[in-house]
Amino acid sequence: MIADDHTLVSDPPATQRDDGADHGFEHYYDLHPTKEDLMGESTAQANLILYLVNVLRWLYAAERWFIICNLNIYSQREFKQYPITPDVAVFKGVVIPNPGARSLRSWRLYEPERPPPQVVFEISSKETWRDDLTEKPTQYAALGVQEYYAYDPNDPPYWPKMHGRLRGWRRDGTQMAEQARDAQGRLWSAELASWLTPDGTLLRLYDQDGNLRLTEGEAERVAKEAERAAKERALAAHASERAAKEAERIAKERAWAKLRALGVDPDEL
Repeated sequence: MIADDHTLVSDPPATQRDDGADHGFEHYYDLHPTKEDLMGESTAQANLILYLVNVLRWLYAAERWFIICNLNIYSQREFKQYPITPDVAVFKGVVIPNPGARSLRSWRLYEPERPPPQVVFEISSKETWRDDLTEKPTQYAALGVQEYYAYDPNDPPYWPKMHGRLRGWRRDGTQMAEQARDAQGRLWSAELASWLTPDGTLLRLYDQDGNLRLTEGEAERVAKEAERAAKERALAAHASERAAKEAERIAKERAWAKLRALGVDPDEL
């Protein structure tokens, strides 16, 4: 096969099992850096990618669906095919029994049970933002992605001001149609059942009722705070009950003292 303009490169040997997957085949860019790898990531990119992965993994913790960042995706079994590598990809309905398996170096759409992700996110940088807004929607449409979102977390943003920080596209037939943001600058993701809401360097997710989608760590902190608040309410209620009983005792003692002063024995009443 033709690897580039000047060199012929044959596919490396592969072993094939009953599932149809090439378990010995390696793509060139699974072993060598892409131009995106060589760019690296800014702090703004890395922080938002990590945040989104954590939010989405907790959102789908019960289903254990595959949420991953920076995974090479290939549409064909070609040794030097250049991969598409979303910053964040959401594979709904896909459970990977062993995400740490050595063989899971990339996602190969040509293998059995390897659908495209339903949702992808690209987090823009100085080097990538133009491609994120112009080329990526077409590339992800061809890949079969249902929703594509791009976000600029940088301060100040690299995007022109008219674009805001968030843009999104939804698959319509074989193409991506751009979604219109609401008055608050939000986009509704039907696939994630969430509002995507710009928040400076972060992109927040909210459910339809306006509740913030949490990471596991945030959910644990909220649960602990609720537990602490419940204990404090219980202690306050107990203290209030004790105070009421003490007030009742004091009032009773005063009443009895008055009766005794009048020559009446309360025990005989």
